Amino acid sequence: MYLEVIHITEYRYPQPAWDSFNELRLFPVEDHRQSLLDFKLLLEPDAPVRSHIDYYGSRVHQFHLAKPHQRLYIETRSRVVTYPIPAPLAVTTAVLPALHPRFFAYLAPTGRVPLHQEWLDQLGIKPPDPEENLVEYLSNLTRFLHGYFTYQPHITRIDTPLAEFMRLKTGVCQDYAHAMLALCRCMGIPSRYVSGYLYTGNSDAVGAEASHAWVEVFLPGSGWVGFDPTNGSEVTEGYVKVGHGRDYDDVPPVRGLRRGGGRETLQVRVHVTRYTPEEEES
Repeated sequence: MYLEVIHITEYRYPQPAWDSFNELRLFPVEDHRQSLLDFKLLLEPDAPVRSHIDYYGSRVHQFHLAKPHQRLYIETRSRVVTYPIPAPLAVTTAVLPALHPRFFAYLAPTGRVPLHQEWLDQLGIKPPDPEENLVEYLSNLTRFLHGYFTYQPHITRIDTPLAEFMRLKTGVCQDYAHAMLALCRCMGIPSRYVSGYLYTGNSDAVGAEASHAWVEVFLPGSGWVGFDPTNGSEVTEGYVKVGHGRDYDDVPPVRGLRRGGGRETLQVRVHVTRYTPEEEES
């Protein structure tokens, strides 16, 4: 599937801001299910941009605006081609203990994914039986979370604790992803947070109005397999991956520090569209 992503982030400040240091993680990955065809970055005010690959394999763009400004406009345009994903192989929980030394980072608690609470009991979830197909169990868990929580923007914020989301039962994609990470890690299943985009087409899927988030789980024989608890589905060709990490803090789309500016206003707009290879050639 050929997909184009336009991601616009615009900050406005009531007073001049200066010494603005920014990091962007908006560059789609290249992996077995996705190829990057084109990427463009536009900044206003313009600034020199540096980039590097971080610990988790994401390309990070950095820039510094020293002069006073009351508006920061960031636009990226990406074109990718995504490929069909084979169905994962059936495995059981017997494979999990051998994974723990290799994937400790994706089993350990983090600030956004604490493991000191009995999340399984709180949601009334039963761990998989020893001989149960783990792929089928995770698919059912994904659908359960989709039905248990209600998707509603502006109820939670980036810094809303997982316990608060569990109490409210309402939030957005990063909340759903953190909830599934907590459940998987409680059961000893290596899992990581994924940031990217979603093409909805004519479906009723949600999460396309901004960056989307989902979960990847490591399953021997299949590698990292994607599940989207926000929409209760497995990851398909309509998903464009930007990066992964232990939780949101490892792959924030935009992160920055500045002096001055006052209380900012922020607008984020994302458009994901499908196109044909002939359009790419033109």
